[in-house]
Amino acid sequence: MKKFLEEFKSFSMKGNILDLAIGVIIGGAFSKIVSSLVEDIIMPIISLIIGKINIAEAGIKLTEDIKGNPVILKYGTFAKNIIDFLIISMSIFIFVRILNRFKRKDEEKKEELRSTEAKLLEEIRDILKKDIEEKS
Repeated sequence: MKKFLEEFKSFSMKGNILDLAIGVIIGGAFSKIVSSLVEDIIMPIISLIIGKINIAEAGIKLTEDIKGNPVILKYGTFAKNIIDFLIISMSIFIFVRILNRFKRKDEEKKEELRSTEAKLLEEIRDILKKDIEEKS
């Protein structure tokens, strides 16, 4: 049991796991913000534009269940969830794109440094070669 706990501690303290946990927490909070944006701002504006009906609650009554409760196809809720998804996925896309841009700049700097080092090594090689030829 002690070995199991040590392995779990080692696993859970790796950088990737902590990053993932932080990402999940921030993602949950961000999801709530986006849901509020869609429910409280975007959907009322859409409802106002298309005819003063509440799109988020729009649906079609299909039938009634055994107890007499209506069975409703809630296409308004579905539309709201699609808008949520699009906003969240666009935000993630933009965030990843920015991160990739930073990575590319970092890689370009490393490549520039490598090429500078290579030039210096070539110059040192040429100087050493020239010294050897002069001594011969």
